[in-house]
Amino acid sequence: MASSKAAGAVISPQSGARPRLKRIAAVVNPAAGSVGPGAADALAELVADYGYELSLSSPAPHEIETALKSAIGTGPDLVLILAGDGTARLAAELSGPDGPLVAPLPGGTLNMLPHALYGTRPWPAALKAALEAGVERTVPGGRIGGRSFYVAAILGAPALWGHAREAVRARHFVEAGRQVSYAFRRAFGGGLHYDLDDRPSRKAEALVLISPTVSTAMTKDEAALEAAALDVHDAREAFRLAFNGLVSDWRRDPSVTVEACVRGVAWARRAIPCILDGETQRLSRRVEFEFIPRAFRALAPPPQAGP
Repeated sequence: MASSKAAGAVISPQSGARPRLKRIAAVVNPAAGSVGPGAADALAELVADYGYELSLSSPAPHEIETALKSAIGTGPDLVLILAGDGTARLAAELSGPDGPLVAPLPGGTLNMLPHALYGTRPWPAALKAALEAGVERTVPGGRIGGRSFYVAAILGAPALWGHAREAVRARHFVEAGRQVSYAFRRAFGGGLHYDLDDRPSRKAEALVLISPTVSTAMTKDEAALEAAALDVHDAREAFRLAFNGLVSDWRRDPSVTVEACVRGVAWARRAIPCILDGETQRLSRRVEFEFIPRAFRALAPPPQAGP
């Protein structure tokens, strides 16, 4: 049973149900971008303040997927994730709409999914907000090439800058230079083709698929993805727009075309570089994508509660 901290929270009845929590499983990756040593102990101490049962694992990076499957397989009421963007995305994917609630705390570099749910709070504040004021929120998303995303998928040459970013973060500067050079060679080709909901096919430098969770072009209840096609002349600018301007008014730029879609297909001459919720991926030359209205269930404050 939760302590009086959680019991005193005021919840808007229109924002979702206040769940009954007893058992919590947590997976912490201290090697993630903004986690660090001591985070697992700090998380355990904070959860203990609320009186919940906690099982916690702090696996090596190559054991994270196994640890996630094990944690979810025990059937907890809530899975806490304090790790990078890829781990947050994978935990949501493994849990799905019928699995445990998920609270992906900001422990990565971009923290796209945590920021969509908790604003820009640091992870201890995000965890407190989830435990004190959290309601069950059904999170929509998308699926592309058999992989899920819950905030945004970026397809095309601008996604290649993600490899350079990862190399810089790992201090592999020679590799970073090589990736930058490759990104420039692939840029400006307009080699990505796509069609949306069986409309006529078009061509762009990049295509950004955005969930209703963060879209400013659609209402939160609209059952579709926002598809923003970028026909730009500078790949670095496209990468900056896609990440830093994700929820601003960059869509007003004349080089950006915005539409809603439920499904679609994208293709190119070579494998399509992609970033899913901050994680760099590589897709096949032709991929189908679709909107998923019930992707997973999160424990988070109601949307109107703000960051």
